[in-house]
Amino acid sequence: MDPVPRYLLEGLVEPWYSSMAEPAGSQMETLVNLLKGYSATRYGSEHGAGTVQDFEGYRHAFPVVNYLSLSPYFARVREGDVAALLPEPVVRWVMTRGTTGNPKVIPVTQTHLNLILAAGARAIVNFGLKRKPGILQRGVLNLNFPSDVGRVGGSEEGPLGYSSGAYAKLNPELGAASLVPRQEEIDALGPGIGRSDWERRFELVYERAKGADIGSTMGVTPVIVEFANYMRKHHKALPKSVWSPDALFCTSVAKIHTSYAPVLKHYFGDVPVVEMYTATEGVFAQQLDDFPYVCPNYDCYLFEVRTGGGVKMLHEMRRGEWGSVIVSTPLFPRYEIGDLIEAEGKGYFRVIGRTRLSVEIEHRLFNIMTGRFF
Repeated sequence: MDPVPRYLLEGLVEPWYSSMAEPAGSQMETLVNLLKGYSATRYGSEHGAGTVQDFEGYRHAFPVVNYLSLSPYFARVREGDVAALLPEPVVRWVMTRGTTGNPKVIPVTQTHLNLILAAGARAIVNFGLKRKPGILQRGVLNLNFPSDVGRVGGSEEGPLGYSSGAYAKLNPELGAASLVPRQEEIDALGPGIGRSDWERRFELVYERAKGADIGSTMGVTPVIVEFANYMRKHHKALPKSVWSPDALFCTSVAKIHTSYAPVLKHYFGDVPVVEMYTATEGVFAQQLDDFPYVCPNYDCYLFEVRTGGGVKMLHEMRRGEWGSVIVSTPLFPRYEIGDLIEAEGKGYFRVIGRTRLSVEIEHRLFNIMTGRFF
């Protein structure tokens, strides 16, 4: 397959670079675009989406919400009342893994998927443009969850799948950087995520990929580690003895560089570990360079943070400030996603973990013991 022209690749990352250079202006443009969608819904109209002029007005007009408070609106969407919450039809439904509680099931639109695909490609494209152009001519090890686990009932019924698999299935190829195996093959093994299900899935991945030119893997970090453990146990081999990847693109957990990277490098070799801050609700940030932090997609989503001093815009945070992330997406406004984030200065951020008292206490103790930001 011919390489993707450089200008097309640059077109995926230039809006991100520009938004980081002028985050306040980019966030205002994002707010204006989001409000157009919100104004087309009853939820948005009821909160005066058409009258909002700035960040402060937006904060006063729309309350902070979470999955539980939006659940009644999701129920209306399932029954066919899409405009109660969404400005366009439901394309499919996606769900979380449920590792931190009951799985969340969310309706998604084409606009949401377009952002997922554009922002999701930025990590590998940025890496390819800056460090390893050849990565886009090599395969991507597919360790994603199944994209098809059934259907959601109601008038607005549609396909349901785990978000990582659903997004992977829809992701376009970038040059030869296609998934090995294809997501359709993963789905054919069934929807289960128990140990035996993953072992069958891992065996398929190993058999399909062992003779392929694998340049990277992209997916849920603990799953990548478990696949390496499976290879070690069942095939007496480590991934680094079978493939020579250029990078590992790791998602869905905190402490990727401190807790997971050493293990990943042991299994896959001394290759760059690139962090991505992703969730079912969006692809919010990714690593820009060698610094082990992420940089937000300001041009795609609106970011606020609930700190000890109140709610403020993410780009306004000073180095050392931290708090709970509030995202506004094409799906819903001011959604408190349940993650803690810390500003590292100069536009870099670190996802600390889930919004739990134990995580907050651990982080405070860590800062005190290390003298960070004092």
